[in-house]
Amino acid sequence: MNGGSVTPLQNGSTGLGLIGEALEDAWLTPAQADMAEGAIRFVVALAAIWLIGRLVLVPLIRRALDRRELDEHAQNPLLLITRFGVAFLALAVAFGFAGFGNFLVSMAGIAAAGALAVGLAMQNVISNFVAGVFIYTDKPFRIGDWIEWEDGTYSGTVEDISLRVTRVRTFDNELLTVPNSALTEGVLKNPVDADKLRLKFVFGIGYDDDIEQATEIIVDEAERHPDIMDDPEPSVRLTELGDSDVGLQSRIWISNPSRSDFVRTRGEYVTAVKGRFDEEGIDIPYPVRTLEGGLDLESGQSVVQPAE
Repeated sequence: MNGGSVTPLQNGSTGLGLIGEALEDAWLTPAQADMAEGAIRFVVALAAIWLIGRLVLVPLIRRALDRRELDEHAQNPLLLITRFGVAFLALAVAFGFAGFGNFLVSMAGIAAAGALAVGLAMQNVISNFVAGVFIYTDKPFRIGDWIEWEDGTYSGTVEDISLRVTRVRTFDNELLTVPNSALTEGVLKNPVDADKLRLKFVFGIGYDDDIEQATEIIVDEAERHPDIMDDPEPSVRLTELGDSDVGLQSRIWISNPSRSDFVRTRGEYVTAVKGRFDEEGIDIPYPVRTLEGGLDLESGQSVVQPAE
């Protein structure tokens, strides 16, 4: 095959295949038969590769994604990429099988030049796309998770994950559209990735108060709260000796954590401990500053405030 014409061989054959020879014997000229044979080969190869990909490869990819427990929203973009890959492979094989090699090489050169130009113009988009693929495969977070990034500067609940951006709803009800690369290039915190979350809170008591009594109250109120886990059990450690108080750090665990559960549980727990401290006469002191010195008036009198 050469430019749509057929050159007879030395033995008189035109070099046509079985399909071309059958078409030539029917009603077509050798050149027409050659073109028709190429077109038929192209369609048959394209259909065969496409069907094999859709009926075999795509289901295999879907089962592999199911084994990784990706939800349907996360699977759809990856399956779309797979279908594009099958279509590209089918076209490449069909061009080769039909004998359109020169045309395929020309198209490949044009496609490569176009891809280079597009790649240079869309570096950020491609970077976010690749980051989105990593988010889908590595699963650092899922829809509904509470995440924090940039050292806690931003935080919120994930509402949507696409291949370019992730949408996060902040706790002030603001919607953030975050490029995926911003979530993969730095440290990202996912407090609710596990099935439980540890909370810490420091209660300050006076130096004259009973540390053991305060510790018992803190632990007792944790055990009474229905949303605080018994295993791991609540614990209290003396962590600070401040200027005006003794710091007792309480460590508690909640199951199936979310931002709303975290805020509500901590608020209820701290309120209950504060109420018990008031009942038992345990003081929660605040810093006190004493000023010493005198104040000279224009009349020459001096007002001195003695220190207490």
